[in-house]
Amino acid sequence: MKTIETLEMIDISKSFHGVRANDGINLKISSGEILGLLGENGAGKTTLMNILYGIYQPDGGEIRINGRPVSIDSPRASIDHGIGMVHQHFMLIQNHSVIENIALGYSHSPALFPGKKIRQRIVSFSEKFNFNIDPDKKIWQLSAGEQQRVEIIKALVNGAGLLILDEPTSVLTPQETRDFFEILEKMKNDGQMIILISHKLDEIKKLCDRVTVLRKGRVEGHSDTDSLDNRSLARMMIGRDVVFSFSREKMPRLQKVLDVEDVKVDGDKGYQVVNGISFQIYRNEIFGIAGVSGNGQRELVEAITGLRLVRQGRIRINDIDITNESPRKIHNNGVSHVPEERIRFGIAPNLFLYENAILKQHHQKKFSRRAFLAYGRIRAHAQQLIKDFQVATPSINVQTKNLSGGNIQKLILGREISDKPDLLVASHPTYGLDVGATEYLRNQLLKRRSDGGAVLLVSEDLDEIFELCDRIAVIFQGRFMGILESDDPRIADIGLMMAGTKKIKTGDGADASL
Repeated sequence: MKTIETLEMIDISKSFHGVRANDGINLKISSGEILGLLGENGAGKTTLMNILYGIYQPDGGEIRINGRPVSIDSPRASIDHGIGMVHQHFMLIQNHSVIENIALGYSHSPALFPGKKIRQRIVSFSEKFNFNIDPDKKIWQLSAGEQQRVEIIKALVNGAGLLILDEPTSVLTPQETRDFFEILEKMKNDGQMIILISHKLDEIKKLCDRVTVLRKGRVEGHSDTDSLDNRSLARMMIGRDVVFSFSREKMPRLQKVLDVEDVKVDGDKGYQVVNGISFQIYRNEIFGIAGVSGNGQRELVEAITGLRLVRQGRIRINDIDITNESPRKIHNNGVSHVPEERIRFGIAPNLFLYENAILKQHHQKKFSRRAFLAYGRIRAHAQQLIKDFQVATPSINVQTKNLSGGNIQKLILGREISDKPDLLVASHPTYGLDVGATEYLRNQLLKRRSDGGAVLLVSEDLDEIFELCDRIAVIFQGRFMGILESDDPRIADIGLMMAGTKKIKTGDGADASL
């Protein structure tokens, strides 16, 4: 480990196309300390950390390590100075082993028997911090938590004295999260310094010694976490109070919208990953699917929205069979989709905002006349959409990729809701978003429910599931372990159901999958 006693970022500024992403930011961290970095989407956190990691160069300011100015003009230079970064989306090669992945980024391999040296270091760190990682396993054989530990080991093997962790618990189960917290405490006690980027205020309070809050590219404040509660942190982030709980009055379930009957679906590798699932969703209802990532949720959603073939079973919308129909035909029958991967599947990043505002709708009469698009109507629609859904943008003529994650998600949700769908399928709609954007999007889902729509919500955030859903299905290995009303006392067993150790018989479709 490189010896870093202190690291300072002093008066850091960075602009993109005339827009200030970082405006005179100061930050300091010392050995054996965990510093939380908070801010809305678009507040400048990622830009600041990309400067520290050498991906961007600042327009002004300097970085000091142990009181001395340093130049960090590339990730390699950052690593050489003892800085490591674990990205939100892991940078691992799935078909390679743990040791092969770590060797690829290792800059100090000896000429003779490099594998032996790297293996020794992996084992050493695993024992020291209770990582429990087998160096010979392929990455695809590891859980998300284990893959994250590989990324941390990779940084430590390269001598990182400072670790930057970007949304580290977003893909972890509750048990993996608890294990991860213990690992961070051990690393902190060993003198490691850690910068933790998180939107989860409870995590910041639990793990961090201090917090720096960014807002609109500037430092809103520094504070010891002991002196702040969640509401104070949220107020610093977005400049107003945030609602942490939502009122959801019971509504009668009268008209069935979605009927999924004994559906079986294959995964990407040709194996069956959805194993005979049946359920129904009604108007004025949010139906939640909870579960650890990789248990068939994605494939089930793709089957419902026409992105993946159904091998067996039937899917009906308002008694119309849409099984294996095209995404356009399913959309035309009243199904809208907020996809899990918003950049990859939710937008065309290089198109302008007004163009993305009508994706999947451009063929409708209100936006086209014969073979020609009605650009005046399209622009008016986009202006109304960004007003109604509070999309922060300088204009509708910007490339959509230049919006923050939260504003891209607001745009997608607004576009999908503007069609007033009978069924809104929302996959991880608030993943990676700040508390302000999360509050807004959750309110929009509740509004769709109260307006008579049906919502299928897939989320790994149990707080979100409990806050919003009328009924909750728990999925494990492609089967529902039970479907429960949100006020059912057996909901306390949801952790056991997610782990596959408990099944609950219910009378609304779950039995078919048991």
